[in-house]
Amino acid sequence: MLSPDHPDGPVRIDAIENAMEELDWLGCELLEAPPAKESELELVHAPTHVNRIRDLCLDGGGQIDADTWVGEPSFRAALHAAGGACAMVRALMMGEATAAFCGLRPSGHHADREHAMGFCLFDNVAIAAELAIIELGVQRVFILDWDVHHGNGTAEIFRRRPDVLYASIHQARLFPGTGALSDVGSGEGLGYTINVPLPKGSGEELWLSVLEHVLIPVALEFRPQLVLISAGFDAHRSDPLGGCLLERDSFAQMACQVRDLAATLRAPVGAVLEGGYDPVSLAQCVTATIAALRGEGVSESIAPDPLITSRVAAHIGHFWAL
Repeated sequence: MLSPDHPDGPVRIDAIENAMEELDWLGCELLEAPPAKESELELVHAPTHVNRIRDLCLDGGGQIDADTWVGEPSFRAALHAAGGACAMVRALMMGEATAAFCGLRPSGHHADREHAMGFCLFDNVAIAAELAIIELGVQRVFILDWDVHHGNGTAEIFRRRPDVLYASIHQARLFPGTGALSDVGSGEGLGYTINVPLPKGSGEELWLSVLEHVLIPVALEFRPQLVLISAGFDAHRSDPLGGCLLERDSFAQMACQVRDLAATLRAPVGAVLEGGYDPVSLAQCVTATIAALRGEGVSESIAPDPLITSRVAAHIGHFWAL
């Protein structure tokens, strides 16, 4: 990034690494992310988009939109972010691990087939999901996006696909302004996009209620062979870019729910870092999420919210047995 005051700075990764080091990496194996091949980026992105980002960076960088800037090293960083997600999926599907976390930047879930936006250059989780399908023989992938911002890029990439179930819990009327409950995909992908916009100020009761009583049951019916999380942590109450009230333990509990879902399905689960712009809370939430994915903690049931969860279930129930 060209601006030292930009919220998506390297201090985010430094905070995560320092916190993990203090915890002796929670017993995880630390692996270096390889660069993605441009052909891997082109699994979900137009070659013209890949060329445009590469050439802009090689020319010294510049502004893509009001929020997104690149410098000369940005293309290389983006290659490693996407390559790390791809390597993670390969390791998961080869049985080298049952759970993994990819802690790299830039994030990806706002990047669509032809555009970079919202700090995102290439859609890391979408590239990894498509790689699993094309290269590793996976037939169904579930992507849960719990970033406070809607992952419009991932949603658009898989909008017409029945082999990828994309579900997003996000804050309503926040950047990028997409992700309405009524948007459920299109064509052959009708019903395979689930958007759950929650009001500003929502806490863990709402987030966990929707996850437990709508998204987990749908995922069980879908029966994916791979579970991926677009793991943004900007719904934390301390985050400067969000307006929700989640805590460290909220993310741990969501991770427990997804871990248990994956165990029931006998599918591996991998998380890819998205947002989270308060370095202290980001590090706390990431370590809590990794610990939960590795087996720490117990899933706790919560009563369905009588208004929002019921409304979401009624809408999604047109496509799934809720």
